[in-house]
Amino acid sequence: MSTRDYLEKDYYKVLGVAKDAPAADIKKAYRKLARKHHPDANKGDSAAEEKFKEIAEAYDVLSDDKRRREYDEARTLFGAGGLRYGAPGQGGPGTGGIHFDIGDLFGGIFGGRNRPGTGTRTAQRGRRGADIESEVTIGFTEAVDGATVQLRMTSDAPCQACAGTGAKAGTMPRVCPECMGSGQVAANQGGGFAFLEPCRACRGRGLVVDDPCPVCHGSGRAPSSRTMTVRIPAGVRDGQRIRLKGKGAPGERGGPDGDLYVVVHAGKHPVFGRKGDNLTITVPVTFPEAVLGAEIKVPTLGGAPVTLRLPPGTASGRTFRIRGRGVTRTDGTKGDLLATAEVAVPDHVDGSAKEALESFRTATEGDDPRKDLMERARGE
Repeated sequence: MSTRDYLEKDYYKVLGVAKDAPAADIKKAYRKLARKHHPDANKGDSAAEEKFKEIAEAYDVLSDDKRRREYDEARTLFGAGGLRYGAPGQGGPGTGGIHFDIGDLFGGIFGGRNRPGTGTRTAQRGRRGADIESEVTIGFTEAVDGATVQLRMTSDAPCQACAGTGAKAGTMPRVCPECMGSGQVAANQGGGFAFLEPCRACRGRGLVVDDPCPVCHGSGRAPSSRTMTVRIPAGVRDGQRIRLKGKGAPGERGGPDGDLYVVVHAGKHPVFGRKGDNLTITVPVTFPEAVLGAEIKVPTLGGAPVTLRLPPGTASGRTFRIRGRGVTRTDGTKGDLLATAEVAVPDHVDGSAKEALESFRTATEGDDPRKDLMERARGE
């Protein structure tokens, strides 16, 4: 906003006081209006937020005797009935008069701690709420299929005792004189370069509390607990960090809420494992089934068993892919079930079973699976 715009504003009208109103009346009017239009008391109301900024701006000038006097003199000189900014013959471009910048004469009224290269002050902006991180432990099946869990959250929120103002009941904060309510100040780095950093005087709030609230000690924030229902999506992995936008700590002065990050820990399953979007299972098979081939039943997670056909001569450790029986992906499709055959060796055999194995060994004496093992081990 230009200096001209400031001079054309009637701050007395904004606060609803007379031009000769004493400081006490100005302060009283400001407190009443600020309490009514404060952003924390009017969540989501942009009109109230702009009104609050206008009220704070007016009070910022009229509450300071020197700045109020300069403001009155400037309006008398350049306002209605006096010299007009840019009027013909009075310094307007191309008029042949003396060209000057009102901001050079009365820049002190509107703050010498403004953004670099401007004669205006930065508008007070809402502060984004803090991000929160939590952890939850769910079962293996819940991680595969998705689950709804309850989380007990504790975070900072607007203090209920002071409605988020940070000021003791019956009082109101004032605009920070260092940053002019912006919450930021320019840090000169030399060579014509500067950057904005949080104001140390108000810690980035843009407001200064003279009589702090005994509950939040002037911060305007206090711990608040709430229970939140969170949906864990299907297919979440152990250790995955899920972001829930806008579910973190509430914002300040109309600023957006922070985000909630949930770290998911998934339990183990006694039968199934997981490899990416695929489920894994080890299926014991008998020696005759592996040698001669067979049809066996394989369990699935949360579904009916499927029939797996083992071809003759199936080696122990061979893995078979069963399509569409794995983990649900984000696009709705499913991974596969990887079934690994493992030949089960009995601990003890006797009787006819032992005789049959002896006969088998005799019949296959010429088949030595290790006949070239030594040569290969020597690299021959």
